[in-house]
Amino acid sequence: MQLTPAATVAAAAVVFSLALILLPSPSEAHNITKILAEFPEFSTFNHFLTTTHLANDINNRETITVCAVDNAGMADLLGKHLSIFALKNVLSLHVLLDYFGAKKLHDITNGTALAATMYQATGSAPGSSGFVNITDLKGGKVGFGAVDNGGIDATFVKSVKEIPYNISVIQISKILPSPDAEAPTPGPSQMNITGIMSAHGCKVFAETLLASPAEQTFDSSVDGGLTIFCPGDAAMKSFLPKFKNLTADGKQSLLEFHGVPIYEPESSLKSNNGPINTLATDGAKKFGLVVQNDGQQVTLKTPVVTARITSTIFDEQPLAIFELDKVLLPRELFKGSLAPTPAPAPAPEPVADAPEPSKKHKSPPAPPAADSPADGPAADQTAADSNGAVRFDGGRFATVCFSLWLIILLL
Repeated sequence: MQLTPAATVAAAAVVFSLALILLPSPSEAHNITKILAEFPEFSTFNHFLTTTHLANDINNRETITVCAVDNAGMADLLGKHLSIFALKNVLSLHVLLDYFGAKKLHDITNGTALAATMYQATGSAPGSSGFVNITDLKGGKVGFGAVDNGGIDATFVKSVKEIPYNISVIQISKILPSPDAEAPTPGPSQMNITGIMSAHGCKVFAETLLASPAEQTFDSSVDGGLTIFCPGDAAMKSFLPKFKNLTADGKQSLLEFHGVPIYEPESSLKSNNGPINTLATDGAKKFGLVVQNDGQQVTLKTPVVTARITSTIFDEQPLAIFELDKVLLPRELFKGSLAPTPAPAPAPEPVADAPEPSKKHKSPPAPPAADSPADGPAADQTAADSNGAVRFDGGRFATVCFSLWLIILLL
C-alpha cells in the first residue's frame, strides 16, 4: 500500500515522537560507578572515585574519557600514602575532557594530542601540569604521559565501555605519575570554620557553636570531609528562645544536626535526592535529613520544618558551607512542633421534620469515594513507591502504544 504525502509526513512525525519518548534523558546518560561495577578488576579505582567525589563530577559532564587503572596499578599509588586531597588530584588527571574511543586513539592527527583533564579544570593544577600527552606509538600501541612528568608513563590496554560521544572508559597500564598532582596540599584543619561563617551572615550560629562541645565535633570531622548547613542570622536569632529551653545534650545534638560528615558540593546536592545522615546521627536516634530539589532550588526537610539553601558560603574540598533560611528542627527534639491532625468536620444536624426511613427498604451503602486512598490503583502505586519497587509509567506506556497503533493504521 502506497502512502499519500500527508500520511508519510504524519507517520514520520509519529516515529520521531516515539523516538524522543524512548530516548534516555541527559541525566541518565551515564553513571561511572555503575559502569565500573561490572568489572571487579577496577573495584579499587571505582571506590576512590566515589570517596573523592570525582564520580559525581564525571556523571555531571558530557564528552569525557576516564582512564581506569586496575587494582594492581592502584596498589602502587596507594603505597605512596598520599592525602585524600592529593589522591583526588592524581585521579583527576586520569579524567580527560574529550572523547577518546579506541578508534580515535589509533587515528590521532600527527600522531600526538594534548588533552586537558579534570585536574586542569579544577584550577588547582599549576601551569600546564593538568594536561596529558597522548602519543601513537609503533606496533599499534598508544602512550600516555603527564606533561609535568615528561615522557610516556603508561600505555592503552583496552576499551572498557564506550557510549559515543558521551563517555569513553578505557584501561591504561598504570597510574600517571605527576609531581604537581602528588604534592602535599594544605591541611583542612587550618580552616577557621566559625570565622568563615561569621564573616558571611551566620555569626549567631557560629557564636552558638563556639560555646558548645559540638564545635569539637565539627573541627574533628573536617579532615574526612564536612558539609555545614548554617542558618542565617535572622533565622537563628528568632530561634534562640527555643534553643535556650533545650537540655545540654539537646543543644549539642541540634547544632550537630546541621553538619553532614562528608563533603557535598552544590552539584552533588542537586543530583542526589534522598535521606542523609548528620553529625548527630547515632544508633539510638536517627537525626536524619532529606535532601529534595525543586528545579535549581535545594531544600532540606525534616518532619518538622523545610529549609532552603539561600547561598553558598564556602566550597573547597573537603569543606562546604551553605546558608539556610531556617533552623533545622529534628523530630527527635521537636515532636510537639509537628502540625496537629485536623479535627473531623462536625456531622450535619438532623432535620426535625424529616420522615423516618422505612425499615423494609434500606438504602444501599454509599460507594467508596473516588479519591479514597484506602484501595484502588492509587493505593497500589503508593504502596509500590514506599516499598522501593520500580514504578510502572502508565502514561508513557499508553503514549507508546497509541503511537504504534497510529503507525499501523497509516500503513
